Amino acid sequence: MVMGKQGAALLAVIFASVLVGLAAGGNFYEECDATWEPQNCWAYDDGNRLSLALVSNSSGSMIRSKKQFVYGTVSTMIQLVPGDSAGTVTTYYTSSLGDNHDEIDYEFLGNVTGQPYTIHTNVYADGVGKKEMQFKPWFDPTADYHNYTISWAPCMIVWYIDGVPIRAFRNYEASHGVAFPTSQPMYAYSSIWAAEDWATQGGRVKADWSKAPFVASYHGIDLDVCECYGGGCVAGCAAGFGGSGRYCGLSAAQVGKMQWVQSNYRIYDYCADPKRWINGQKPVECDLAQY
Repeated sequence: MVMGKQGAALLAVIFASVLVGLAAGGNFYEECDATWEPQNCWAYDDGNRLSLALVSNSSGSMIRSKKQFVYGTVSTMIQLVPGDSAGTVTTYYTSSLGDNHDEIDYEFLGNVTGQPYTIHTNVYADGVGKKEMQFKPWFDPTADYHNYTISWAPCMIVWYIDGVPIRAFRNYEASHGVAFPTSQPMYAYSSIWAAEDWATQGGRVKADWSKAPFVASYHGIDLDVCECYGGGCVAGCAAGFGGSGRYCGLSAAQVGKMQWVQSNYRIYDYCADPKRWINGQKPVECDLAQY
């Protein structure tokens, strides 16, 4: 599907109007701890804003939410590293602890000046991922803040940008045996780090360290989650976030916006990459409705 300039401009206006109501407002002092290289992380504006810096190929930074949870939505506004960001990765994701972990990813792969970022998404269950989907942004993610949201419910996961769903992953574990994160409490994380061996053009372009530090900026963090610090709370959280059906589907308008993004800006889909399939078999979920 190809949309003309007028259609794209109209949808851009819709995106902008959605963004007005999505300013994340949580306080980083109250919600997060710096868990890696805290000297490269600083909060300001009474904790409403935060910066993470990558200063060398071994010294980035990471924050982690104080809350551990099963199900909910996590949201923040990010202004990505401007200019030449080749070799850098900025992340926003949820993850449990341990080797066989669950994880829901946003990774923003930097590029040389004038070339677009790659927005990388993935989901892991019991330590197994390989469900990547990638996009080019339809906006400049370095010129201003944009809202990135992960919605995790018992029935489905949805990735949003400025309130627009770009991807959905439905829970087909019981019906089709597709692994889905359901039982391991997660934290919310954000980080910046060096990945010169693969992040930009397959690793062909390295970071220009003369331009360091590379800084990603954040405005607010919102955690609408079911706090959970052990196995006994999982069932209650599942009932709270799945019983009402509030998080278990997209409206027709949302589906239309997601299809527009995927038709025009998706650049990689594991479902269309036979080299990634196990034993040459297309993953069963690829032929099932995701919304």
